[in-house]
Amino acid sequence: MSDSPRTPDARSPRPRSEPRFPDGPQPDPAGSHFERRIRSFQPRRSRVTAGQADALRRLWPKWGLDIDGSRTLDLPALFAADIPVVLEIGFGMGETTARMAAADPGTGILAADVHTPGQGNLLNLADQAGLSNIRVANGDAIILLREMLAPHTLAGLRVYFPDPWPKKRHHKRRLIQPEFLTLAASRLRPGALLHCATDWEPYAEVMLDVLTAHPDFENTQPPDGDGYAPRPDFRPRTRFEGQGLDKGHVVNDLLFRRVPLGADADTTGSGSTDT
Repeated sequence: MSDSPRTPDARSPRPRSEPRFPDGPQPDPAGSHFERRIRSFQPRRSRVTAGQADALRRLWPKWGLDIDGSRTLDLPALFAADIPVVLEIGFGMGETTARMAAADPGTGILAADVHTPGQGNLLNLADQAGLSNIRVANGDAIILLREMLAPHTLAGLRVYFPDPWPKKRHHKRRLIQPEFLTLAASRLRPGALLHCATDWEPYAEVMLDVLTAHPDFENTQPPDGDGYAPRPDFRPRTRFEGQGLDKGHVVNDLLFRRVPLGADADTTGSGSTDT
């Protein structure tokens, strides 16, 4: 047996205390600095490919940010341009986000998610396509909206295929609820578009009811219709959507507009945001 010192195996397990991406997305960026509440998302653990890991190491310092609630974002500085910015909550693997960014380079997309492989994949797609109008945010979108975005700064909000939490006891976890809409409205400019899409029909019905009842939003669809919008050309069909359609699911789009500011002009979005 050789007496030479053992060289650490590159494939050996990483100590639990050592982050995989020291300069990349952190596991829990906000920590315990904010209230405990029911969350609409559940972090998923899955394998990060070599390409995704490489993108996270190279591009996170340039295009990524942790949602730690410690500062208010300067959006023109973040995007290195004074352009309208749309927040996308939950982007999966990022294919749709990248396609929408490529089709509309004059709009910045602030894409928030907690799924590390998806974050790496979106950064990789943006890099390969030469896109400079995507920024990836890691963490809780409620904290991002409430603590890190100034009032009336967003040009739009996209929530595509959020977790429907189908069991009745889990409905309290759904994102689209009155408290969330009040917070979102406080960060949206007058006329900004809130665009939701889901393939879970019971959730679509709830979304429609909650949005229709909210005083800060108005439906873009005519009142004599069913309230749902045809899929707009600017939202590409996602792989997830295609799988649902193959199973006979019905996809519903909801397009509501932020009404002009009135008595709520000084709203800050404070208060309960449990979703």
